[in-house]
Amino acid sequence: MNNMIAWFRYLNVLVKKEFLTIFKDPSNRVILFAPALIQALLFGYAATYDVNHVDYAVLDQSRGQHAYGLLSKLDGSGIFKRTATLQNADQIKQLIDQREALAVITIPADFENKLNQGQSSPIQVIVDGRNSSTAAAAAAYINAVVSQYNQQELAVSAPVNIETRTWYNPNQESRWGIMPSLIAALSMMQTLLLSALSVAREREQGTFDQLLVTPYTPLHIMIGKALPPIFVGLIQSSIILLIIMFWFQIPMNGSLALLYFGLVSFNVAVVGIGLSISAIALNMQQAMLFTFLLIMPLMLLSGLLTPVQNMPQILEMATYVNPLRFGIDLAQRVYLEGAQFDQVKMDFVPMIVIAILSLPLAAWLFKNRL
Repeated sequence: MNNMIAWFRYLNVLVKKEFLTIFKDPSNRVILFAPALIQALLFGYAATYDVNHVDYAVLDQSRGQHAYGLLSKLDGSGIFKRTATLQNADQIKQLIDQREALAVITIPADFENKLNQGQSSPIQVIVDGRNSSTAAAAAAYINAVVSQYNQQELAVSAPVNIETRTWYNPNQESRWGIMPSLIAALSMMQTLLLSALSVAREREQGTFDQLLVTPYTPLHIMIGKALPPIFVGLIQSSIILLIIMFWFQIPMNGSLALLYFGLVSFNVAVVGIGLSISAIALNMQQAMLFTFLLIMPLMLLSGLLTPVQNMPQILEMATYVNPLRFGIDLAQRVYLEGAQFDQVKMDFVPMIVIAILSLPLAAWLFKNRL
């Protein structure tokens, strides 16, 4: 019993020492928490795939009532802004090349006559495909306006109509899908960097040798180095969570306890990777370099930017050693879907396995690296 009390007393002293190292400098306190706040706001406003503004141009060769009515619906939609009215088809290429318009609509000369005779009349839509997602969204919006014009003004409708209901994101705002992912993604960067610098800092300052001759075991050192970054990661996740809930007012449908249980598992896995880097690196510069080299692949293979299912099979297999993939999936499903533990339990398995493998590796490296 006394040995266990002494064990926890040693650990408590080491954890306090790590917290003092992290927080004693006022500038460090700002650097640890201000980026999470700023990045969450920037992502919320800037990183969106919603198309809310489309510059377009028109080549109206008909100049009839129906052409005017169709273009009026586009102009009145609040999304489309006409930047040019063309006189001939030769002007289209220059307009698209100079990015003065995302789309160019061409209405043929016989458009009015064909509609008056009850015939169908095609219109041409040319979109700038250099940004394929924006171009596809703009084309879909134009198609929706044309379909609405057909039904309301020409009384022409298809025999089968599709009625769409969107679950978990009724307004189809891309922000709703991105922001819950940031609860894990943004906190990972600081957590990984803090844990990667912990041992490298002491090795560079010459205090790690002194730490090894104290009564601390490698397990003491590993836990003492791991707890402060985990705590910082949870604080950053909490800041981002509050911004999502109260600033962007995205409703949370799931359990807060389950979300934090998942975040703890995620941070433990990330800290295990960071401590392994720290034990390998000879100095802080190496630790920072290894961390920055690792962060980008972790982000790209996480599903934050592109779905994992769309990746080549070999890269999809590589995502199983990426804790961020499962942290993002868990945060999204719990936050938006209201998923229960049974539905996200398979997200915990890879994170726990990564932690079980990386933390003992870090402890072994602490003992044998010097």
